[in-house]
Amino acid sequence: MPITAPNVTSKRLVTTALAVALAASVAGCGSTSKLTTGSISRSENRPLETMSASELHGATTRLGESYARNPNDKRIATNFAAALQMDGDAEQSLAVMRKLAIAYPKDRDVLAAYGKALAANGQFEQALDAVRRAQTPEYPDWRLVSAEAAILDQMGQRDEARQDYRKALELKPNEPSILSNLGMSYVLEGDLRTAETYMRSAVQQPNADSRVRQNLALVVGLQGRFDEAEKIASQELSPEQAQANIAYLRQMLAQQNAWSQLKDQDKGKAKVATN
Repeated sequence: MPITAPNVTSKRLVTTALAVALAASVAGCGSTSKLTTGSISRSENRPLETMSASELHGATTRLGESYARNPNDKRIATNFAAALQMDGDAEQSLAVMRKLAIAYPKDRDVLAAYGKALAANGQFEQALDAVRRAQTPEYPDWRLVSAEAAILDQMGQRDEARQDYRKALELKPNEPSILSNLGMSYVLEGDLRTAETYMRSAVQQPNADSRVRQNLALVVGLQGRFDEAEKIASQELSPEQAQANIAYLRQMLAQQNAWSQLKDQDKGKAKVATN
């Protein structure tokens, strides 16, 4: 039986927890970017979401210095924007991507990243426009289809979003990022069991990355299986980071009593269904 978030408080809790699990630490801000820090240093050439808050802040500062020297370098600018967003500065991230989109008005990767930055700032209509302008109907890019789906999800247009996710899966079968995003669509709806099914399918794919496993950790944690969630999270993060994420998730659920509400509602639905 699907678990449905019973009120606005619980929905807000799920959204907040989403950001926590996608970040490398409690202080981070969630992002679905797969970009790395580029060539700042060999030791930091790894996904941003696996960094601690202090590491991420340091990487963002150094990327900013590189960006100041060459603001029209696509790789540096997009990596800087991704780092800014994860470091909690979505507004500056958008400013960086807006400037890059002006410099590269027809570049599909730039427009897609610009659309994500717009969505992170709540400018969903503009985000959809940017992503759709980047798309080529005769040669559709699965990444752009998935990005459009994610934006529609944030707008609450679940059916349209899932149609796009499935279209993206037709273009790129078994792609873990699409399966994970589709799972997140069900998280936002409160259907954690269906979400976990998609997440587990995603992590079983050979090219699944840290983001996918952290999303699975979130879904497992939201169902109260904290030890299991921490074990999944610690595969990518340091033990301290994994413990911090799960501890914060546990604290939020305890403070707002959201997990009890979710379980009680699910039991109530099951009882009605058997009568």
